Amino acid sequence: MDYRSIDITAWTKVGEGGNGFVYENSADPDVILKVNKPGLSTLEFFTREYETSKAVEGLGLSVPKMHEIVRVGDAYASISQRIKNKRSLARICKDEPERTEEMARVLSDHFKKLSSTPCNSDFFPSRKEQLMKAIEKVQFIGKKNRQSIISFARTIDNVKTCSHGDLNMGNLIFADGKYYWIDLDRFGYGDRMFDIGHLFQICHAYASMKRVQDIFHMSEEQLHRFWDAFAKAFTGKNDYSEFDKLAGQFACMDIVLAYQFHSKVSFAEKLFFAIQIRSLIKKYFE
Repeated sequence: MDYRSIDITAWTKVGEGGNGFVYENSADPDVILKVNKPGLSTLEFFTREYETSKAVEGLGLSVPKMHEIVRVGDAYASISQRIKNKRSLARICKDEPERTEEMARVLSDHFKKLSSTPCNSDFFPSRKEQLMKAIEKVQFIGKKNRQSIISFARTIDNVKTCSHGDLNMGNLIFADGKYYWIDLDRFGYGDRMFDIGHLFQICHAYASMKRVQDIFHMSEEQLHRFWDAFAKAFTGKNDYSEFDKLAGQFACMDIVLAYQFHSKVSFAEKLFFAIQIRSLIKKYFE
């Protein structure tokens, strides 16, 4: 199949996420162009994202409409509906830091709906099965820690409700009184704690990293505040220490899943992941 080629010089970069960049074109103001970083710009990746977006929309969840896959040089990209006047929860937290706790509660409410929605297990992948495959690829982890990961992974129920795969304050956007989920390439089904562990990872383990702070436009202290408000809203409890512990355990699983989600993991990344895993296991498993 032939895909339309896009001249990137006619587009203006307006955003950046963990996977890549977003562009707009004044000649076509109703769409955005998403160009991923090397390794995530393959036809396979964007075909999956395109089909996933259509399938998530079919579940009744609010997502921007996906229009087409295109070529940008030797790489692939996607064109989708532009949600005008949008702001992510992360951007709202940056612009109005006094609303940080409110935005955390918004994310909690919308995630409860998403993670309660029955998922098509014939189309979407199982998060637990992805985890078990990823465990086979994990390197730089000692025998004892590997066994801790395997033992915990086996206890996880393979529930068939939706899992976003990249739950964070940047992936729920607001425009004209409506919220939309974005960045759906990891969408699947499984225990909701997979998503919560990912958010915990961002708000705690990675919160001191400048790159993470830049992506979400939030300081380390604000990321901690966001998590505390989210945990309180999600559990309905003032004491959520047990929830924190479980989230920390799933944060460890989230690192392992990186081996399944990324086609290539550099030596430096492997070393970083190994250090993070050891730290999480020591804190939340022992």
